[in-house]
This record gives sequence, structure tokens and C-alpha cells, in this order.
Amino acid sequence: MTLEFPRFFKVRQRFDPSQVTDVYAEVIRTIGEALVPNTYSIATRHESLAKVGDGESVAIAIGSRGISQIGLITKAVVKAVQSLGANPFIVPAMGSHGGGTAEGQAGLLAGYGITAGTMGCPIRSSMETIEVGVTSRGVTVHIDANALGANHVIIVNRIKPHTRIIGKYESGLVKMMLIGLGKHRGAVEYHRAMTRQLFDDIVAEAAPMIMANASVLGGIALIENAFDEIAKVEFIAANRILEREPQLLEMARQKMPRLPFDNADLVIVDRIGKNISGTGMDTNVVGRKFNDCAAGPSEWPKVQQIYVRGLTPETKGNAAGIGIAEYCRTQVVREMDVEVTRVNCLTALHISAAAIPANWETDKEVLEVAIGQSGRSMASDIRWIWIRDTLHVGEVFCSEAYWGEAQSRNDLEVIGSPQPLSWDTEGNLHESW
Repeated sequence: MTLEFPRFFKVRQRFDPSQVTDVYAEVIRTIGEALVPNTYSIATRHESLAKVGDGESVAIAIGSRGISQIGLITKAVVKAVQSLGANPFIVPAMGSHGGGTAEGQAGLLAGYGITAGTMGCPIRSSMETIEVGVTSRGVTVHIDANALGANHVIIVNRIKPHTRIIGKYESGLVKMMLIGLGKHRGAVEYHRAMTRQLFDDIVAEAAPMIMANASVLGGIALIENAFDEIAKVEFIAANRILEREPQLLEMARQKMPRLPFDNADLVIVDRIGKNISGTGMDTNVVGRKFNDCAAGPSEWPKVQQIYVRGLTPETKGNAAGIGIAEYCRTQVVREMDVEVTRVNCLTALHISAAAIPANWETDKEVLEVAIGQSGRSMASDIRWIWIRDTLHVGEVFCSEAYWGEAQSRNDLEVIGSPQPLSWDTEGNLHESW
């Protein structure tokens, strides 16, 4: 029996496009840069940054997420610190990422263009931590030794809903302070603790310990729009982080990308990776935050199955999150760095995210299986959505079953009519993004 594949058409989603037009200048402005030659006049220094003295050291904490323009943003922070007469250096604040090694974490930063040469300051990557306290429920608080040895610390991170954590503090400055600067030991400690208590409760005790012991000045909070562009830059002084971050989290939630439809038999994902999301693909986008295999009763979208076609180059073989998918191409398994993936998933107490899905060599083989698993008898009824990754869903391909609804929606622009899928000689999809 010859299987008939559904035809696809492209839709463009009408998200809020507002963004920061000059990110470098906005970072400089928001942390009180003294003078940017030929462009900006003297600005008022932020109260907390006024504490920085000439010749003092400032650790700038940078994570492993693929934040838009993170290299440029980091360079702006370095410039701002140097203008205060201080000596900045960069520390990776990424828990167990990069295989849980100093070299691996420095390599992740280099992949974003963040090196000593490009930033004009040292990179100090180490997995050594120092214990600075224990919470009332026995959680040991770790801080990166280099950051603790600095006179001051500035944290830089994107604020957004986390792929698993739920509460006032999800993915942002607070998580980077605890789990990121806690390195591998701290990440293990906090994830274990989260099996017994809420992350918010851990934060209430651990964050003040870290801010006091490491002399945290504050953080650069970044919010992205649904097109993976910087929509807001804000410097938050240390004494306001716990108050302000939950407010920015709600703002970020409203700007998040989403799939154009609430139900799908299959979502085809071109690539996953740590630069896309902590779980390779954002579980908030595909509806798998509470369960790797299915959406919860009040969770949307409802996606029956997921197919992963590849890994991003930036993830360097870390396929954490692959276990959330039902299918992948066999090439993904070959590219997977099993040890790095396992370390990351074990640290996060999410070992199922490292599980290898059913896999075949070609797209055609996988999609033939997916047709049979859909329970649909006609190709025109099959509900498939094809995306590049969960950060880029401004334009997506949708199967013909969505055609009528797409044409009636004001928030969608239909681009072209339904067309048959196009294949190369090996049976893989021709991409036409």
C-alpha cells in the first residue's frame, strides 16, 4: 500500500515585533556607562554600580543559553565595567553544561564568540566551588570560586518560563545565581532538593546567602520577543532581584513564541540544542512541561508525537531533551555525545530526557511510520506542524488539515497554497524556510 503524505502550506504568525533596536547602546545605558565616545553623553551611574572602585575586580556571569546577541551584550557589560575603572573577567555560570568540565564550558562561550580576545578581558572557567552556607532544610549553597574571589559580581541572563521549574523564579537571574554559579556540585544539590521542596522556597534562603557572600551588584535581565530578538534590557540591583524578577517573568510569558494551533498529531522539529532550550526544545512551546510524553490536562498545545531531525552545531553533541521526542533521525543518534548528554540529564534529575527515541535513517521512513500512528485514514485530515526549532516559530509549515482555520484567523498570514512535500534522492525533506 502506498502511503499518501499530507500537503503543506506556510503561515506567518503575527506576534508583537517590538524590540530594542540598538542592544549594545541599551546595555551601556542601563548599567550607567560613563561615556561612549562619539555617540553618547555622560549618563547617571546606577546606585549599586557606584560602589565599584578603581582597580576592583568584577566577575561577569554568562550562561550557556543561546540568547540573542549574547556576544554583543557581554561585550557591552565588559565595556561598562571598564569605564568604571574596574577590571572585569567572565565566568561561565552554567551548572553542569559543557560536559561538566571547565574546558567544555569555556568552549560553549567561545561558540557564542565570547573569548578573551573578542571581549577584551579574561575568561576564568573552573568547576571549583566554595560552600557559603546551608539552608534550614539542609541544602548546601555553592558559589563558583572565581566569582566568590571577585570584589563584585554581575549576572547576565534571559528571563523566561523554565521548561520544568514552576513558580515565581523560573529561568532567569535567580536560577543563574544558584544553579549556574553553583557549577556541577551546586546544580546537583539544587536539583535533588527540588524533589523535596519548591524552588521558590530554596531561593528564599539561598539567594540572599549568595548575594551577600559574592557581593552581587545586580543583574542584566533580558527579555526576548517571539522572534528571538531582544525586547527589553533592564539592570536590576541585587536588593531588588527577588522582587523584580517575578514581574519580568510574567512579561516574558506574554511574549513567548507559541505554535499556531492547539492540537497536532505530529510536530516536526528540525533541530534541538542547549542553545535553544535547557531541554533542547522548549517544553512550554510543545506542551511537554509536566510530562515528557503528553500534555497535562490544562496544558497547551496537545501534541501527540514529536519528531526531531537534527542537533544544532552550538549544542556540541549535547542532545538533552531528545527523550521528549517519539522519533528522531538515526543521524541524530550518531551526532549525540552520550556522556555529555547523560551528565546534563542526570544532574537535572531528568534522565528520561536522554532516552533515545525510535529512529530511522531518513525523513521519509519516519514520516511513513508517523502516518500509521496518526489514526487518520485520509492525508487531508493529518494534522502536522513543521518548525525549525522552538525559538523560531514566526513562520511554520502546516499540513492541509489546518487550511480552513488558518484562513479565518487574523493573527495568521497564509503564505502560498498547500503543496506536496519535496524530497531529495535519499528520502529526506527539502527545507524551504
